[in-house]
Amino acid sequence: MIGRREFIALLGGAAATWPLAARAQELGKQATIGFLGTGTAVDQSQWTAAFVQRMRELGWIEGRNFRIEYRWAEGHTERLPELADQLVRLKVDVILTHNTPGPLAAAQATSTIPIVFATAGDPVGSGIVKSLSRPGGNVTGLSSQAPDAAGKRLELLREIVPRLQRLAILADLDNPYVKLEVSQSHEAAGSLGLEVATYEMRRGEDIAPAFDALKGRAQALYVPATPVAFVNRIRINTLALAAQLPTMHGVREYVKAGGLMSYGPNWPHMWARAADFVDKILRGAKPGEIPVEQPTKFDFIINLTTAKALRLTVPDKLLALADEVIE
Repeated sequence: MIGRREFIALLGGAAATWPLAARAQELGKQATIGFLGTGTAVDQSQWTAAFVQRMRELGWIEGRNFRIEYRWAEGHTERLPELADQLVRLKVDVILTHNTPGPLAAAQATSTIPIVFATAGDPVGSGIVKSLSRPGGNVTGLSSQAPDAAGKRLELLREIVPRLQRLAILADLDNPYVKLEVSQSHEAAGSLGLEVATYEMRRGEDIAPAFDALKGRAQALYVPATPVAFVNRIRINTLALAAQLPTMHGVREYVKAGGLMSYGPNWPHMWARAADFVDKILRGAKPGEIPVEQPTKFDFIINLTTAKALRLTVPDKLLALADEVIE
């Protein structure tokens, strides 16, 4: 038989190995995650669900041993600093955010609260982290940067629009990563013999004038993923369809909203991986010592309904390549 002293020692050892989530629950404590979203709750529901589900798998049950304080910029990136300040004042345990403006605003608001970004383009070049292997400071996460993605998108566009010569890019050039993506697109277009013109879209009010300006000057439209573009994706795709412009995007949600194609990192997968980062930090890891991950899963999505509306024939080889075909 086990004596009282041995039993207590055994129990203490077991307690030391309990997951932090379970121990927090036993102690009646809740970890608080500050969620700094650049879009809206409805728009980002799939990504949020992927994060919460992975947290559950790691032992964190929302409402039981952790809670989320949500703040949504609704596509207005100028609101991010104020929303980040709100989360800092709440003294949350970690801030979860995404894109490039989100982590930049969060890092400006605090140098002590850990910050995890679920997606961010060129985090080193944008100044979000010092390096991918050793981020330093209080920030880490997942990079959505894929240097050859812009060229791949243009190649796919040319497959479906074989006589493509003139391309328009609709972009928020205030976004540091978008500037890089536009630069990469121009470089790729040059090697493919395409003419490219960039039209700026910093706010929703810029969309209609941009379409007026590019009317008759382009055969296809490339829309980099930004908060303002994401919130207005239905409007952008409606105007593109009216102008008979095939569109290329970097995220599936744009294609689901009527865009023609998308190629890029699988964002739900990245949001689920972000939960692993948050889990490590809540267990005591220092964010600056957790390497930034680069995308490993990419998706190619085609909307056949949009293709038919544009009177385009999608080659069989593209359909075979597609990870998802929306009909």
